[in-house]
Amino acid sequence: MKLKELLRDIIVLDTNADGDLEITGVSYDSRKTRPGDLFVAMPGYSMDGHAFIGKAAAAGAACVLCERPPEEEIPYVQVANSRHGLALVGANWFGRPAEKMSVVAVTGTNGKTTTTYLLKAILEQARGAKVGLIGTNQNMIGQEAVPTERTTPESFEVQKLFRAMLDQGCSYVVMETSSHALYEGRVYGIPFSVGIFTNLTQDHLDFHKTMENYCDAKAILFRSCAVGVYNADDPWSNRLMEGATCRAFSYARDADADLRAEHIDLGADHISFDAVTADERVKIKVGIPGGFMVYNTLDVLGAALQLGISLEESARVLARVPHVKGRVEVVPTPGKDYTILIDYAHSPDGLENVLSSVRGFAKGRTVAVFGCGGDRDRTKRPKMGRIAAQLADFVVVTSDNPRTEDPMAIIREILPGMEGTQTPYVVVENRIEAIHYAMDHARKDDVIVLCGKGHETYQVVGTEKHHLDEREVVADHLKEQQ
Repeated sequence: MKLKELLRDIIVLDTNADGDLEITGVSYDSRKTRPGDLFVAMPGYSMDGHAFIGKAAAAGAACVLCERPPEEEIPYVQVANSRHGLALVGANWFGRPAEKMSVVAVTGTNGKTTTTYLLKAILEQARGAKVGLIGTNQNMIGQEAVPTERTTPESFEVQKLFRAMLDQGCSYVVMETSSHALYEGRVYGIPFSVGIFTNLTQDHLDFHKTMENYCDAKAILFRSCAVGVYNADDPWSNRLMEGATCRAFSYARDADADLRAEHIDLGADHISFDAVTADERVKIKVGIPGGFMVYNTLDVLGAALQLGISLEESARVLARVPHVKGRVEVVPTPGKDYTILIDYAHSPDGLENVLSSVRGFAKGRTVAVFGCGGDRDRTKRPKMGRIAAQLADFVVVTSDNPRTEDPMAIIREILPGMEGTQTPYVVVENRIEAIHYAMDHARKDDVIVLCGKGHETYQVVGTEKHHLDEREVVADHLKEQQ
């Protein structure tokens, strides 16, 4: 592809490169650069890609896209933001696949994964469409799973995924869009048909530093989509939407909104409510428990409406939609008189949501097994300890993904939040042993909630991932007890 074709819609500040230069590949890691590549030098948090231009040139790069002219003798194109440049280069390299599909982005602290899976099911069953999915659990092309490392991949990889999805017949893509991805430009330039905002609660402050910064990162989406579907009950919605350039569509349980939930019923194995707009009222039932599922369903219904799917059509699909892995997921415990659930709750709001929901239907005790991730926002640790103590009847404090921190040091920062409460708790640092402890001390009708890992089948200790699937831990311990 000629360089000038790769640079379509990119504002060039300066260049000494010939627009007819033939480019045979694109790289942004000098270790993977091949002869003929356009090397994109991006500033990072620990390393600056501009420092590796020499290595890329030595590897045969034909040209460099950069924010400042290189010291090396190599053709270059200077732009204001090379991350945005990479995003547009990726779109151009793969033939702008997003323009040929309807792309829906979901952002928010909690509920993104459930929302994407429910909307994918509606599009598939109500429209008969093939749908691509990009998310925390996995990436999917139709029903084919594609492994993923993070919620939103780098922009070039996103465009590569779009191309594969389009080539395999997808007409829709539903993707989780993290605040990091929005802030870093990993989804820059994508023409989103619909943007969805779920909620905003404390998370990722190790990166964003303040809730205002966190909100403003999320708000980028609503300057990049045709219509924004947002939670009018969330206190951050006004700030989020004040600079929006899209058409707005609101949903809520309590506030005045374009779509509201009324006559809500929360059961042990379902939620139901009336979905109400100015024109219609439709009964909705979803076989996934939890008060937070009302919002996860409202946002899906709102997005489907914007894509031309009626409430009646969505209701028929949602009535038979299966559980989402790692989201209030029931783990088989044959022969036992207690229940075990797995949930991804790893933020204060997520923990509060799932424990509040379980308290609503548990006939016995609500038992929480939880920890906090290492190398992440430390201020939420005592807050999560307080929430667990307030909402659970018994707590097992353990390790999550400690990463490079000492697991016991993390636990010691959780425990002050539990002081002054009457809730009994134990500390079991090893997560597998903590699960065993909860099972060994379970009483009739207890509901044990394994919080934090959800869909993950690993634990990050140091910089290494170790296999840890909590479903296997439960199954193996049940065999040992026989």
